[in-house]
This record gives sequence, structure tokens and C-alpha cells, in this order.
Amino acid sequence: MRSGVLAVVVLCIGCALSAERYVGKSLGALTQLEHGVRGHVYAVDARTLYIQGFYYDGEGPAAYFYVGTSGAPSATGATRLRDERGGTNPLRKYRGEGVALALPDNLTLKDIRWFAVWCDEYAVNFGDVRIPRDLEYPKPAKVGALRGVHGVSSDPVVVVDAQTLLVPNFSYDGEAPDAKFWVGRGSKPSPAGVRIPDENGKEAPLRRYDRKTIVLTLPGELTVFDIGHFGVWCEAFTVDFGHVQLPHDQLANVPPSLKMLGVSPQSKLNCEVLYDDLAFEVRWAVAGDSIVLQLVSKLEDGEYMSFGISGDPHHSQMVGGDVAVAWVDKSTLKGFAVDYYLDAKSQCAGVRGSCPDEVFGDGTNSIRLLNAALVNGYSIVTFQRSLKAADELDLPFLTNASQPIIWAVGPLNSKNEVSYHHHFTKGDKFIEFGRPPVWNCPMPEGEDEHGEEPPPVRPEVQRKPQPEEKPAIKPNPVPTPKPAPKVAPWEIPPIQCNEPEDGVFYAQMGPTGGKQGYPAITGHVGWGISWYINGLLIPEINVVRGRKYTFVTEGGEDASQPARYHPFYITNDPVGGYFHKSDQEKQGIEIYAGVRRSRTGELIPTGIGRLCNWTPNKDGPEADEYPSFGAYQRSLTLVCEQGDPGVITWTPDKHTPDTVYYQCFTHRYLGWKINVVDECDAVDSEESRVVERVVAPDLLGEESVQQ
Repeated sequence: MRSGVLAVVVLCIGCALSAERYVGKSLGALTQLEHGVRGHVYAVDARTLYIQGFYYDGEGPAAYFYVGTSGAPSATGATRLRDERGGTNPLRKYRGEGVALALPDNLTLKDIRWFAVWCDEYAVNFGDVRIPRDLEYPKPAKVGALRGVHGVSSDPVVVVDAQTLLVPNFSYDGEAPDAKFWVGRGSKPSPAGVRIPDENGKEAPLRRYDRKTIVLTLPGELTVFDIGHFGVWCEAFTVDFGHVQLPHDQLANVPPSLKMLGVSPQSKLNCEVLYDDLAFEVRWAVAGDSIVLQLVSKLEDGEYMSFGISGDPHHSQMVGGDVAVAWVDKSTLKGFAVDYYLDAKSQCAGVRGSCPDEVFGDGTNSIRLLNAALVNGYSIVTFQRSLKAADELDLPFLTNASQPIIWAVGPLNSKNEVSYHHHFTKGDKFIEFGRPPVWNCPMPEGEDEHGEEPPPVRPEVQRKPQPEEKPAIKPNPVPTPKPAPKVAPWEIPPIQCNEPEDGVFYAQMGPTGGKQGYPAITGHVGWGISWYINGLLIPEINVVRGRKYTFVTEGGEDASQPARYHPFYITNDPVGGYFHKSDQEKQGIEIYAGVRRSRTGELIPTGIGRLCNWTPNKDGPEADEYPSFGAYQRSLTLVCEQGDPGVITWTPDKHTPDTVYYQCFTHRYLGWKINVVDECDAVDSEESRVVERVVAPDLLGEESVQQ
């Protein structure tokens, strides 16, 4: 099995679900004139029509789909369309099928006045529908821009269709351990939402992005009409890093997607192995007048892979060849696909050698990059070009015969142009690009030999039953963070049972302290912040039953900013995050302080107050460079926002377990242990480092509710 992830290129067209299956804006029923033609025509987007329930007996001598600019169907001003398979043959028999048709590149629905099934041989209209001049066809919709923590930002998100989101110039610092793209019902993210795959089809934690434009596809049958928001969510720690709302009134006229049209990608693609040692493969699908190709190979940094048409129509020959040169920059993860003309077996010099087409003439790059990824050591680049030669430097891709191809792998020079290849075509290699799909490659990793087919490069449509009900959003189980690697933790002195004398603890936020801090102490990966008690990073606290304790809580009070809202509470749960737990997860959990119960039975957090953060020096060393927590703590500065702290009080009793935990009510894994003893006979073996405490008398009220 080959490793790696296929970069899937799916050209979707739109969405919306209603009582009946939404397939676009209705243009009306076809007139039923000849040969049993009937069906209902819809506008899908600017250049796509869909016929729902199309019937035709197939008996006409030369019937085709046509559009025209005249007032009524006629041969004047008419343009023939390819059928739903991209074919140009007379129409076959149809038995109530769904048919998606694309207009030529030079036309939109604003340009045409009618659509018809027209017989060329006898100039007869078998059935038509008129297109109004004021038609508002479905269009993509723009919503808000992402803004949030961990550097999350973007330009306004575009709903391309009901299952496709375009996120322009997306950025994220990549520092959190479990960030995912996330959608769900309602206006704000919560654990009840679902993760959606990244632009490469993976659900792994997000890597760093720096102003990258990405395309995301909603999974399964889920559409934008089933959800109310999209954003970046830290799943293991239930933190919103930034989201946008998806107002349904703004999305009422977006296009339907292919799935909503009752069609799905063809299960098999074409694939041929070019060089097995590097797992170099070419995958392709013909799409109308163009071809979409995907090159996959294990490349070293600074290497390219090339593929194209031979310069000799009978043999594989480099000179005179027309190739695409593709690579992924491993430092920036940016992909490239460049049109080359191979004038000679040499590097490009002036206008001689193996040169990009644009060296020979401006505007001659006929290749359009669609997607690029670097996954598990595989460079994956997907691009599109016309089947026909777009200029004198191009060669056509034939769909009715085999033709010789050429390929090569080698290093890029300092100009990011091809150098002499390490590996190249030996002997003659032929491919028939118009053949029925055949996968002559090893199955991608994770695919069962008897199960699913490889994912598609470009959809070729086939019938698929449409589900009758709207898909339910099924929340994913919240994963437990992976165990942190074992590193010797800092020695952080516990707070002994006889300190502080007044029984007052300050609970504030601060950094997790690198590998020697929170993860080494607890065995869990933190998401960047944790509780500091009296200036100490998650110290163990020792308390005595029967004694009253006060916790001054400064973890944030604005619930509209979840990443800055950390209500303090005490519980028997070592995980925390009670607010986002399911009813099943709440079984057996007790809360001893930090909440009150409303009249409706809802638990309301009371351990809320202004936000105070122990803040590192941005110009100082990394946390891992400090030999001790004491040295690290001296580099921190306590920064508090305006407002008042919160206060909760707690008196552990005979029913309190020997070990409980201070936690955050809305996030997981921010706190640590409280040891409960009957008598305080411990003697401090080491003086704890405690910040100066000043507590106003009016803050010492009874705030907590024991449960």
C-alpha cells in the first residue's frame, strides 16, 4: 500500500435543502412537443443547467441539447451543448434521469433566451424552456471574515455552494495541539458540532497556515443550510479560536452541490505508474474540453516532477515536448505547476533549452494550478489544461487514440527552473487519455482492496439516490489529548495545608511552561494556558477538612470570548470542562464549589472575574530554556484587565474525597490536584513562592454552592 493522501479536486456546483430536494432556481418545465421529451429545468449557477426527471425516447435522428440567443428556438444564434458526460454524439434514450449541463466558456445564463432539445437533421424543436432576461441565477455568497486567537484570520469566507467553503488568505499559528475546522448548529461553536476535513481531506490537527487560500467541503450530505457557523475549534480543549456565522437569509440563492443534484463522483479514475521507485504516478480525468491531471511522487526538497506529451507523435521524445513541471516548496507548502516547452536537452538559457512557455511569449502558460499538498513525504500537485493546444507551444491531449508521453524527475536550479533530470522516460510510453477509467496503480494507504475506490480528481457523474431526510449533525466524541512525551518536570513546591495563613488563594491564568511544565507534571498536552495558584503553575494544593477557603478567581468574565473565559470550579473530575460534557460524561461527576443551581436546575458558574494573565517576555528565551520554574516565573509579568475579581468559598468536609481538582468550567485540562486531609500535621520542607495577596473585605462573601 502506498502512503499519502490524494489531493482531491472536486469542482462543485452549489446548495440548499427544503421540503423538496433543492436543485437550483426553477426555469420551468420543458414543453412536451416530440419524442416524449419532458422534464423540469433549473439554473444551477451562471453556467450550469440541470434537468430534473428528463425523458427522451432516443428515436430522433440527430437530437442535441441547444441554447440560443434568439427569441424562440431556431438554428439562428444557437449553440450546441455537450451532454452530461462531456460527449458530442446524438442524445441517447433518457428515462427520468437528472442531467447537469455546462454552457461553453463564452456564455452565461444572462446571454441566452432559451434551452431546447433540438433535432439538427430536420430543424425541429422536441421541447424547450424560455429563460427570463431578469433571471437571478444562484451565486456564491460572501459572509464574515475569521478573527480569533492563535493568529486565526482570513478575508471574508465565500460559500461557493451548499457544500463548499472558500477561505481566502487563511492564517493560523499552528501552536494548539488539536485545532480543527468546525461547523455546527446555532451561531457559536460548541462540542455538539462536527469537524470537517481540511483542504487535503484530512481531519488531523491543523498545521500552520500563513495567508493560504483553501477550499473546504462539508462531509457527507451536510450542507450550509444544516449549520449556523464555521470556524476553527480546539476539540480536545473545547476552545473557539475564531468563527463566522452563516446566516441562512444570505445563503438562500447559493448553487446546489453535485450531491444535491443526485450525482456523485465516478468511483474510478485513471492512474498509471510512471516510476515505481519514487511512487511517481499520474492520475487524470477528462472533463469536457479540458483534462485535470494529478502528479504524485516522493520528492526530495528542491526537486520537480514533470509530465506531458512527447515531441514526436510516434515515440517518446523529449525535444519538442510539451510538459507540466510541478513541485511543492517544503518550507512554505506552496505548490507550482508550470507549462514548459522543451526546445532542447539543456537548461533554459535565453529562449533555448527546457524553458517555461512564458519565456517564449507572454500569456502562454496554459496550465491552471488547482491544488497542491505535501503529505507523508508525497508531493501532490493537481492542475488543469485544455485538451486542445492553446498556442503554438502546446500539444493536444488526444481522447480517441493512444499517444506517446514523457516524464522526468530532477532538481530545480536557483531560478526554480528545471535542471538535468535524475530519472526520465526510457523507451516508449503510451497513454490513451480518453479510455474508460482504469486504475493501474497501487491502492492508496487506508483503502481496502475490496472496499472503496480511490478518491476522484474530477467528477464524472453517475446516478446516486438522494436521501429523503436532512442529515443530522452527529457530534464527534471529544478525544482525549495524546499522552505527552516523558520529560522531567520542573519542581514546583506544593501549597501546604498550613499556608497561606488566611486561607486565600489567587487563581489566575498563565502559560503552560513548555515541555517541563504542564505536560510533564500532568501527563497531558496543554493547549497553551493553565491555572496559576498564588503565582505557581498548577501546584498541588493541600487543604484541611472543616476549614474555610477563599478562591479569588481572575480567569475572565466575558462568555462571548470563550478563549478568554475560564470559570474556576472544584470537582472530582481530573479532566474539567463540565459545561461541554454530554449527559453521559457527567455521570458520577461532583462539583464542590464554583457553581450555583438556577431555578430551572441549570448549573451556573460563579468563579468568574476579570482576566489576569501571567505573561511571558516576548523577547525572552523559550520556556524550555529555563532550568527551573523559579527562573521561569521571574520572567513572567502579571497583567490584569479592568474589572473586579470573582470570589468563591469552600469548606471541605467529611464527604469530600481525599483528592479533588481545581479546573476550568468551560475547558479541559487547565488545572490540577487538591489533596484533602483531616489534620494539618505536615511541616513545610520548602518555602513556597507566593505572590503578595491583597483582598478587599467586600470580596470575602459567600459565592459558591456545594453540590
